[in-house]
Amino acid sequence: MDMSDAMLEEFDKNAAASGDVVEHFASTFGFNPPPGYLEFMRLSNGGEGFVGTRYLTLWPLEQLREHNEGYEVKRYAPGLFLFGSNGGGEAYAFDLRQAEPSIVSVPLVGMALKEVRPSGATFDGFLAWLATSQR
Repeated sequence: MDMSDAMLEEFDKNAAASGDVVEHFASTFGFNPPPGYLEFMRLSNGGEGFVGTRYLTLWPLEQLREHNEGYEVKRYAPGLFLFGSNGGGEAYAFDLRQAEPSIVSVPLVGMALKEVRPSGATFDGFLAWLATSQR
């Protein structure tokens, strides 16, 4: 068991995303997410549960457009692309305002770029941030 397996012991994974769904991610959304994200989705198309003491809900690839449009991300936090939440008032997003997208957290209520907090350069880094950060 590697570190990410240990971090995800209490995370209920969904079934794997089909190859077609994963392959269409970049063509549908026009960017490549931070390293590790699509590899994870190939194994588990989202899911939810605890990573350390923090709760994580990862949205299935097929629901990303709906969530981003529903939260009006382009209006309130242009340059972010939401992919999950803490099941409460905090969203997790790819920060597309830089050449290499990173992962950030942002409040769902009062969403604004000034509220963005760095949460990992890679998906594994994001999981480690969740596992070790305290709220």
